[in-house]
Amino acid sequence: MTPYRDITDEQWHHVVSLFPELQPRTSARGRPLADTRAVLNGVLWVIYSGAAWSSMPRRYPSYQTCHRRFRTWYLSGVLKQVLGRLYGEAGNALCDMIKLRMRTTLSTRKLDLPVFASVEAPTLSYLASLRRAA
Repeated sequence: MTPYRDITDEQWHHVVSLFPELQPRTSARGRPLADTRAVLNGVLWVIYSGAAWSSMPRRYPSYQTCHRRFRTWYLSGVLKQVLGRLYGEAGNALCDMIKLRMRTTLSTRKLDLPVFASVEAPTLSYLASLRRAA
């Protein structure tokens, strides 16, 4: 993979319309958003370097901000569109690589849990007595 460098102005103009947070907001309440271009550069740096989020260089916004936006963009499909516009087919390969690196939680993966047989109370108390005797 080639060494990473921040996206150019031309590349930014190709993808700026894909980010939902850059659309006009009806109310300007809450904390102002971090610079979306800088966040995207931070996310791309993590993807290219393979490093942990917490080891991002200081020239990018905080790693918590970059990771939160990365998750939002990834789950909504925005990141796949952005990588597709920036890198074409190689963008799809990057998305597959990202998916392999992502953690899966109980809520995002399907578990094949064993089916437990129902045990009647007398049998259960007998098994418990055997355990106490041992």
